Amino acid sequence: MTAADAPDVLYVGDLVTDTAIELIRDANTITYSDRAGPWLAMRSGAKLPFAGFQDFDACGNAANAAVAGTRLGLRAALAADVGKDDTGQRIVARLQEHGVDTHLVRVHPDQHSNHHFVLRHGAERTILVKHHEFAYRWSAPTGSAVPRWVYFSSLSEHAGGYQDEIAQWLAGHPDVRLAFQPGTLQIRAGVDPLRAIYRRAEVVIMNREEAVAVTGGDHADVHDLLARLHALGPAKVVVTDGPEGAYASDGDEHLWMPPYPDPAPPVERTGAGDAFAATLVAALARGETWRTALRWAPVNSMNVVQRVGGQAGLLRLRELEELLARAGADYGPAPFPEGPPSR
Repeated sequence: MTAADAPDVLYVGDLVTDTAIELIRDANTITYSDRAGPWLAMRSGAKLPFAGFQDFDACGNAANAAVAGTRLGLRAALAADVGKDDTGQRIVARLQEHGVDTHLVRVHPDQHSNHHFVLRHGAERTILVKHHEFAYRWSAPTGSAVPRWVYFSSLSEHAGGYQDEIAQWLAGHPDVRLAFQPGTLQIRAGVDPLRAIYRRAEVVIMNREEAVAVTGGDHADVHDLLARLHALGPAKVVVTDGPEGAYASDGDEHLWMPPYPDPAPPVERTGAGDAFAATLVAALARGETWRTALRWAPVNSMNVVQRVGGQAGLLRLRELEELLARAGADYGPAPFPEGPPSR
């Protein structure tokens, strides 16, 4: 890469192909709730009919975010790992079709690429995941290829050394701004393996349940969750809360950002969180203010849930601006009072 086309944002995270299987709700496949939350149940030993399936190549938090970035006018590159198989070839080709630079995608001979299965039940989904044990190695950008931002996201439980390499590189490049959207396995691993990443991050984005898991805070008290996330080091933090909107802090004030009104009930919620986080970071990377970035993020999230898959509904900049123009004057972040906001 040359200085003219060095990435605005380098996205880092695992890549995957998703096969989305649409289930049929009948006596064999049901959903129910108990004190632990919603459950999906299937009759053991049965042959279960399903309505259909779709394959989605080049998925995962980082890939979804990179595609969002390119559609919003950013130069996006992606550092990731795939196997030398048909799935890996399709993943790389798909990213290139979206305009994502893939020269930092490492291809591993004799290994399979990640392939997940998404069980769709209404607008909800249950995902069967497996991350392969790649020999991760950080291909450190140098010279004119050093990005302005790094967007760090979901990796497997086998990537501890790789994460340490990235943290060390970031420590040596203080001008590179860091956004961190931890994935499920990084949340499960706890803070200690990622303490340097949290401390180095300019902005950290996660959902409310993840914030509780990471910080040990009170689910009912978002102020407490925001404060606990700040204590880990990031300058700005965002806690998303699905249809309830999002809560954000820049260290000076706590804001609530309402969702952008959905034009219809959601078709599927895959990728909604990725769209929110990626759009917020894209706005910051484009030089927008913190409050403007918070206004942008729910628009893309709203549109993604109107389509199946995490990328089909991602907006181009012109489309996002048109939707923002239709929003009322009161659409934007607002301070919320001390004490736990109602759910």
